[in-house]
Amino acid sequence: MTYPNELKEYPQLEESTYPFRLFFNECREAKPEQNILYLHWHEHIEIIVMQEGHAIFHVDSSPYEAGPGDVLIVPPGGLHVGYSRTTGSVSYVSIVFHASLFKDRSQDLQHEQLVAPYLNNRCRFPVKPKERNSDCSAYYGLLDGMIREVHAKAPAFQLVVKNQLHLFLTLLARLFPPQPGAVGAGIQRHSRTQERFKPLLEYLERHYDEKLTIEEAAGRVNLNPYHFCKTFKKLTGRTFIDYVNLCRVNEADRLLRETDLTVTEIAGRVGCDNPNYFTKLYKQYRGKTPSGARKALR
Repeated sequence: MTYPNELKEYPQLEESTYPFRLFFNECREAKPEQNILYLHWHEHIEIIVMQEGHAIFHVDSSPYEAGPGDVLIVPPGGLHVGYSRTTGSVSYVSIVFHASLFKDRSQDLQHEQLVAPYLNNRCRFPVKPKERNSDCSAYYGLLDGMIREVHAKAPAFQLVVKNQLHLFLTLLARLFPPQPGAVGAGIQRHSRTQERFKPLLEYLERHYDEKLTIEEAAGRVNLNPYHFCKTFKKLTGRTFIDYVNLCRVNEADRLLRETDLTVTEIAGRVGCDNPNYFTKLYKQYRGKTPSGARKALR
């Protein structure tokens, strides 16, 4: 499964010896449908531990609801994006690690048989394991232990996190024994559609300031508008118009924070010729005007 390089993320990990990192994500004044995790993919495995609020994450075109205590596993190369479901604070921890973290286990036959297939993407855990087997929740305490270790940063905390993570993966693999054929079949079912949409996603990420109608976008992927809209929403979790507007608002956030451009100038930069419409659009997505947001962002 491949996605545009423009959506590829290169996480900054702890160090080469221990290629992992925990990202603590918090949005204190989230609105329903607000983007809390931008559309991207990477070669690492990501474990999302939901701590506060409710959200929906789309992983490889499928939606997954998540509330406090829920855990999602994003496979290497998985395209994922997240949106708030509630008003108020939303927070989650992303445990991101590369398969090379466990390269010293390559001579361990049991590791190679049980855990390695998941690390090298020959097999995949269920994105939301607890939905498939409620016994998984008994192991989630190991993830909480990793989070505490990273906060405390006691001597050799990296080694503790590495061992706890390996134990978590081992116990999870017991519940979901590797079945190599399943992943290949799933990829074959979706790869044609994903390959077709790659150039369009790349274009939208780079040209959010340009006008592109649904009909024109559908023509780029050789679909009629009806099937295009249905497939696009399944892939990204948003309608086409909503997704383009979100790209514009995200860029507007950056310009409000990092530049001294006026609101009118920013509106033009993100493809909104009418400043009043831009203000209305921004408030719809962020719950405040651009000028009010500039004060808060700074």
